[in-house]
Amino acid sequence: MPWFPDFVSAVELARRQTRSVGLADPVQQYFNALETGRTHELEEIWPGQVTIYDPREGEVRGHRQLRRFVRNNQLLWAERHVRIETVASTSMGGRAVIELMAHLDDYDDQPTDWPIAVVSESPDELSVVFRTYCSQWPVDGQHHIRRPLLEPVNTQLSDVVGRHLAALSAGDLDSVVSAFAPDGYFRESIGPKPLHRGTRELRSYFADCFKAGGGPTLEHCTVTDDGVCCALEFNCVRWGRHDLTPQAGIIVYERGSDGLLAAARIYDDIGAPA
Repeated sequence: MPWFPDFVSAVELARRQTRSVGLADPVQQYFNALETGRTHELEEIWPGQVTIYDPREGEVRGHRQLRRFVRNNQLLWAERHVRIETVASTSMGGRAVIELMAHLDDYDDQPTDWPIAVVSESPDELSVVFRTYCSQWPVDGQHHIRRPLLEPVNTQLSDVVGRHLAALSAGDLDSVVSAFAPDGYFRESIGPKPLHRGTRELRSYFADCFKAGGGPTLEHCTVTDDGVCCALEFNCVRWGRHDLTPQAGIIVYERGSDGLLAAARIYDDIGAPA
């Protein structure tokens, strides 16, 4: 049967091509599985271990739990008519951060924009980890404490990103606002008016944030920086005068050509202390 070796080669080539695409864009493969309900490509590309850290489902580990997780997500997405668009992506050193905007129908048929960030990295050649960050307010109208996913590391962030984070922790309103370009913006994870653009709106927003005696203190966990965008996974441990139960999140800074912040987008479920 002379065709048989050629058939095997073709199947192997197709498998390698599928795996190559998945390795190049694992988050796209992840969301393909969530949208279609088909997990076989993820399982084929990552035959070792697929691990997901999800705000609703918690830790999902292994192919069997993956299938259940995908089925549950499909039910939610179908009920709320979820549509996904990519906002931005940052990758460096084997780690990728993809920022997405989910558009979903609210229970009163009003559309809601739901910012979501997904971090993907591979601990080895056969395995992949996905960490999803977002607020759960659009799902059930509540904030949920998100326990830390990562241990803090001793990392120093320089330039405008480091200055902004230091000013944020200190509650230094002038320095926080001056880190942004005149038309720069800060986007919250959720809220009736989550986007704050320009000096006046930024000053008003951060002044309100600092009413608890200062701003949030963030432990640094991972930094994914491509020179333009800097994504920081963090644990928020304090807000002004208030110690907090440590909570996980991610903030993405986008630098402008003038060396100031063109944008900062945060993905978490942390509420300011009352």
